[in-house]
Formats: sequence, structure tokens, C-alpha cells
Amino acid sequence: MITFDDYKGQKPSWCPGCGNFAILNTLKRALVELDIGPEQLTLVSGIGQGAKMPHYMKCNTFNGLHGRTLPVATGLKLANHEMLVIAIAGDGDCYGEGGNHLLHAIRRNVNIKLFVHNNQIYGLTKGQASPTTAEGTITKSQPYGSFSSQLNPLAMAISLDCSFVARGFAGASGLPFLKEIMKQAINHKGFAMVDILQNCVSFNKVNTLHWYKERVYKLESDYDPYDRVEAFRKSLEWGDKIPTGIFYKKDKRSLEERVPCIKDVPLVHQPFSLPEAKKDIFEQF
Repeated sequence: MITFDDYKGQKPSWCPGCGNFAILNTLKRALVELDIGPEQLTLVSGIGQGAKMPHYMKCNTFNGLHGRTLPVATGLKLANHEMLVIAIAGDGDCYGEGGNHLLHAIRRNVNIKLFVHNNQIYGLTKGQASPTTAEGTITKSQPYGSFSSQLNPLAMAISLDCSFVARGFAGASGLPFLKEIMKQAINHKGFAMVDILQNCVSFNKVNTLHWYKERVYKLESDYDPYDRVEAFRKSLEWGDKIPTGIFYKKDKRSLEERVPCIKDVPLVHQPFSLPEAKKDIFEQF
């Protein structure tokens, strides 16, 4: 039987009060409830505070380059699509440096789960504006306020017909709901993006835990996540009220199902043989 302690890794070095702690523990609880063991999971990240999560979990891990979470996760999934692959990223890491990779991961519908720690600031590199920072926000490197408009990752993902788009909240009141969102994302067949609102106690004094708690609410019980037009409309709601939940779902074939040579047998389980004609070339190296 899988337990919470089975996933215990190194001691986290995040700032006390950081929302990353809640996301880490919630992910562990979701995996335990789904009876997924550490050997069945590969956790991939890029660079950032949230991206340190692979250090703090006992499972298969890969900590890569800034913004390059999704290419590595895609390669792992194509090599062994029986493995659960979860990509961990921050709002800067994923929506900034990794924005191009996000677009194509959505388009390919590779069966990986992307959990984005969105604190609306660059935390690891000391507080400059990220793509999700509100326009006009003053930071250490933007003394006149951010000149760029705020990115809406959910609206972008829905417009690209992403097969699973959700938002969670890392405050105490939102953790049970976040856990259920994570479980549904993990069980979804295809690319799943979960944007997780969290506080940064050190560098974001605007979007605090209290600021989020005053605004976030759950999508209505009769909300239909298969209605793409309504999902897009709902994704535009931001300000005094911020909806959380599963915004959009679509059933479609994943990338692994569309690649003939790996559809039935994962690449990692296939025999390797080198054609005679290629042996001479390989021997030269």
C-alpha cells in the first residue's frame, strides 16, 4: 500500500510560508489516493522555485534547463508511455522561457501532466515581472511598472484546444479541491495543464494569500467543461472574482496513440537491432 512517506525526499529550502509547500504535499496526497507508487512516476522540471520539487520527492526525477520542462517530459513519455510523467514548472519557466514548448505540447496532445506554480513573479531570480504579472506592477527590475500586458494562460490553452485545462489554488481552503483537480488531470488521457495560483511571500506583495482568498471561487456545479465557448468566456474572468476548477475538457487521441511504432508496445520494451548496413558507420565512431 502506497503511503505519504513513500514520496519523502530532501528537506525543502523554500521560504517559510511559500505556496510551494502546499502544492508539494497536495500532489503527494493525490498520488497516494490514486495508489501510484514512486517507481511509476517521473517528475520533470526546469529552473525555478517550484521547479525544485523533484529534489523534494522520492521518485524518478529529471531537473533540466529553464523553460525546457516539456521537451524532456515529451521525450520520456514517447520512450515509455506506460510511465506517468508529470511536468512541474513556474509561471516564468513555463509561460516565459518555455512558452513555445507549451504551444506545441498542447498541439501534439502528448499524454503528460503539467502543473504550473503561478505566483505571478519570478521568485528564484529575485522578483522581476513574469508573463502573468499584472501590467503596471512595480518590481525590483521594473521601477516604473511592468509595461507588458498580463498573459492569460487558460484562455491561451483553451484557444489552442488543449484537451484538459484547469486552475487550482494553493491556499488552505483550496487544497482539497486542488487535490481532486490533480487526480482528474492525472487520470485524463492526453495533455493536461493545471495552473495553480500560489503566493510568493518574499517578492510578490500584491498577489498575497489574502488577495487570492478574497477572490477565488469554484466553478458552478452545473458548469459544463465540454463547452469550449463557455470555457473561453469563463477563462477571461479575472479581477474581483477568479474562478477555479476544470475549465475545459476534450476527448481526443494522444500523441502516443497516433505514432504507429509505439502505439502498441512502448519503445523501452522494444528489441534493438542494428541493421548490417549501418554497422560500418557506427564502428567508425
